[in-house]
Amino acid sequence: MINFDGSILENNTHVSIANRGYAYGDALFETIKVVNGKILFWEDHYFRLIASMRIMRMEIPMNFTMEFLESEIHKTIEANSLSQVSSRIKLQVHRKEGGLYTPETNHINFVISVKPISEDFYLLNEDFYEVDLFKDYYVSPSLLSTLKTNNKALNVVASIYAKENSLNNCLLLNTNKQVVEALNGNVFLVKGNKIKTAPLSDGCLKGVMRTQVLGIIEKTPEFELVEDSISPFEIQKADELFITNVITGIQPVSKYRKKIFSNSTSKTILQKLNVKIRLT
Repeated sequence: MINFDGSILENNTHVSIANRGYAYGDALFETIKVVNGKILFWEDHYFRLIASMRIMRMEIPMNFTMEFLESEIHKTIEANSLSQVSSRIKLQVHRKEGGLYTPETNHINFVISVKPISEDFYLLNEDFYEVDLFKDYYVSPSLLSTLKTNNKALNVVASIYAKENSLNNCLLLNTNKQVVEALNGNVFLVKGNKIKTAPLSDGCLKGVMRTQVLGIIEKTPEFELVEDSISPFEIQKADELFITNVITGIQPVSKYRKKIFSNSTSKTILQKLNVKIRLT
């Protein structure tokens, strides 16, 4: 079952070919983890969505409050009998039908869908995990590249490249040839006690898990946080490399080309992340 503008519908509901998210990528989405009915990092997701809607010049409905959307998420979970398990929520917002590139209206529809997932809290996946650079196409750094929109052609093509080359993931570069992010999350590089990640100005996604990890690093005295551009050459000199997103949490990278990484810092941060979740 899905939630379309507050109505619970069968999951086989068809999307019109005039849907602007389908026709022009005129849509935003949030991927959210819910554990036994508890929405993780909901405030961060909500405010990112609202800020993104403003950037996209979408009309924000008067009832589009944090409390309203939270209740709609819970309604969708309950309609799918998933209140007692963990689930992955996709909250999509698209501009209403009408117009070509220029829309006829800035009013929106929303869709909430849900899938069960097995993990409650975040676990460290220590399976072999290999990445490499994707250099066919580049991220153009701008405010739009920091949004979660339906314009994910680069990620799709790079995912196919990763599959064809037996990689677990790819690192994306911006037009300045700096490492921006992975296909499904932000990238953190560890060298000694310094933990480095790309700044938003380089074009990386403003990830919700990125925000959580930044906060943990800043509050941990033994770590030094650096938000600065990452050169591909730095990766081979790093002690660790890990990827963050709200579903997986922290994914340590095992190998980049001939470089093999450890994961002790990933373990430390993941433990602190799970403590933070239990306390909120």
